[in-house]
Amino acid sequence: MIEFDFATPCAPKSSVVTVGVYDGVHLGHRFTLSKVVEEAKRTGRRSVVATFDVHPASIVRPESAPLMLCSLDQRLELLDELGIDLVAVIPFTQERSNEPPEEFIQQVLVESLGAGSIIVGDNFHFGKNRAGNVELLQHETAAAGISVEGVHLEAADGDVVSSTRIRQLVSAGEMTHATQLLNRVHELPGVVMRGDGRGGAELGYPTANVAVAPTLAVPALGIYAGWYRDERHNAIPAAISVGKRPTFYEDGEQLIEAHLLGFEGDLYGAHARVSFGHRLRPEEKFDGVEALIAQMEIDVADARAFCDLHADLAPSA
Repeated sequence: MIEFDFATPCAPKSSVVTVGVYDGVHLGHRFTLSKVVEEAKRTGRRSVVATFDVHPASIVRPESAPLMLCSLDQRLELLDELGIDLVAVIPFTQERSNEPPEEFIQQVLVESLGAGSIIVGDNFHFGKNRAGNVELLQHETAAAGISVEGVHLEAADGDVVSSTRIRQLVSAGEMTHATQLLNRVHELPGVVMRGDGRGGAELGYPTANVAVAPTLAVPALGIYAGWYRDERHNAIPAAISVGKRPTFYEDGEQLIEAHLLGFEGDLYGAHARVSFGHRLRPEEKFDGVEALIAQMEIDVADARAFCDLHADLAPSA
């Protein structure tokens, strides 16, 4: 997969194009994307995804913009894994939010990306005031002989698979269900920072303090079984805390701290990714350090058991 250069337009009708944020690249997205790849192979065209660098809501209504299930880099990696040939990352600005949908169709989809056919979700909306939809796409491209297909969204457990639904699951710490809908464990990228040093020196369980972007969807407070990986290490089983350390602080800063099972080493500055396989328990305030250490011993054993049993969920490079 390569990223599209807007300075070099695609040849007319050379692409099968889809448009969307595709946050999470979940099962519902994969159904639509598979149709794009199949149609491209059938017609000898390139499969193209037009996506945005940020969620449009972060520009249009920043006060209620959703937290993202993955970073832009993760989105590009996941799209590449699905066999997409070309990705056009479109900067979403205030100016773009006011763009008439007809203009977006002509300038971006037709002239720049060379759409010969367009495949989107049947509830897709775009352009100023979200006035663009499948019907408008069909109307604006019919004369040029460009086909448009609105794909009905995939459902699971009787409900549509959507980024919104998965965000709700992540927010509630329901990682097993989130994993099913994502078709992978929820993974957050970040940088390993120095913490207060208490984990190893005082508690006997050193942790990697992973700072993630505030725009990403962090699971509910609690202790999780999952994995840690970075540019030097493949997936290492971990007991992960998402919490404010109430045993030590009245109102502590929320941190993501991963205790890597069977690992010793310096991780400071690493560009890491932390995966959340299963929530073991909610965050608790203990009466003292001894009670906390006793519970941490149980958490580590539970995390190891989960990771051993579900090794197939461990993310790969």
